Amino acid sequence: MKAAQKRAQAKVEYNAFLAGCPSRQLLDRISDKWVVLILCALGGDDDSGRPGAAHADAPRAMRYSEISRLLAGISQKMLTQTLRSLEHDGLLTRTVTPTVPVTVSYELTDLGLSLHHMTRGLRDWAQTHMAEVLANRENHDARTS
Repeated sequence: MKAAQKRAQAKVEYNAFLAGCPSRQLLDRISDKWVVLILCALGGDDDSGRPGAAHADAPRAMRYSEISRLLAGISQKMLTQTLRSLEHDGLLTRTVTPTVPVTVSYELTDLGLSLHHMTRGLRDWAQTHMAEVLANRENHDARTS
C-alpha cells in the first residue's frame, strides 16, 4: 500500500466525531496546557512572553530541571506524568546519561516536532488575544449580572 493510500485509509478509520474513536484520547492529551507548553519549550520557543519572538530558534534537548523552571506552576508529579505520556506516544525521547548525578534529557521526535508547529500557533494566539478575551469576559459578566 502506498503512503497516500495509507493516509486516505487512516482518515476513514479515525474520525474524532465518533464516540469510540481513539483519536479522541489523543486530542484530550495534546490539548492539555502542560503538553502545549512542554512542546513549545522543547521546540525552542522563547520564554520572553513575546508572541512569535523565537520561532527561528531550533528545537533542543532540555533537562528535567530546565523544563520545570521554565514552566512556572507545574508540579513535579504533573511534569513527570506529562513527560512519560509524551514519551509513550512517541512525541519525545528521554535520554539518560550515566553521570554523577545521572543526567536525564528530553527532546522532541519528528512526530513531536510536527505537533509542536501547531501548538506554537495555539500559544501565540492565546498570548496575542488574551486582552480581547479578558475584555469580552468583563463585558459578558457586566451584561449577565
